[in-house]
Amino acid sequence: MELAEPLTTGWRAELALGFERRGARSVLAARRHDGPLEVQKPLYPEGEGVCHAIVLHPPGGIAGGDELEISARVGEGAHALLTTPGAGKWYRSAGAWARQSIGFEVARGACLEWLPQETIVFDGALAEMRTEVRLERGARFIGWEILCLGRTGSGERFARGACRLATGIERDGGMLWHERGRIEGGSAMLDSPAGLGGQPVAGTLLAAAPSIDDSVLAACRELHPAAGEGAVTRLPGLLVARYVGASSEPARNWFIALWRVLRPALLGREAIEPRIWRT
Repeated sequence: MELAEPLTTGWRAELALGFERRGARSVLAARRHDGPLEVQKPLYPEGEGVCHAIVLHPPGGIAGGDELEISARVGEGAHALLTTPGAGKWYRSAGAWARQSIGFEVARGACLEWLPQETIVFDGALAEMRTEVRLERGARFIGWEILCLGRTGSGERFARGACRLATGIERDGGMLWHERGRIEGGSAMLDSPAGLGGQPVAGTLLAAAPSIDDSVLAACRELHPAAGEGAVTRLPGLLVARYVGASSEPARNWFIALWRVLRPALLGREAIEPRIWRT
């Protein structure tokens, strides 16, 4: 039984975005924010058809008691790519949970890519992350999450705290993907072969499209991470890639390689990396 959370004051922040198709151009047509969440001006590194936007969290980290809510709707025929400028950090908590809720809606014939940089959960953090994606008929989505348990660069392990994870993808009200999990700091699952096998980094890439050809699945399975372990499978209307390893860099590089295969096949566009990834 969990104890009641201590009273605490944290950041409350909300960011709501709306993208539309206007002629040949995808535009950021609506933007509302409250608290320390914002988005930089729209970027068009690959022409007018795709609107790139960088989601900013100026405090740089999420502490106990913080609550962040990010939502985006991509209108019919529009195409948006969202990313972040750097790794997300979840700090050690004195007892209050920190929470992030992400909700995406993608209309008919629209495309959304959610490609954040890695998430680092510090030892002692209490982190809850929820992502819900709702797709209409013909909509497409590619997204990933790379989770680092502890600051691996300094040898920190995730010995205390907990991480709650929830991800769901629906199409026209039908469930494509429904996943719930809880990772306890210092638990046996961290080292168990049935869990993370002693590896501090885990990642999941999800690609949803009306159909995913055998050739696309085969091309993805030909790619392998430079370090760690990766596997790719296909469900009806969904491709899933999983990674476990010792570092976020090979996870990220493998996901980018998969994205380079999936983007032209499912979204009809060459993979043009966001410029922020190179800065």
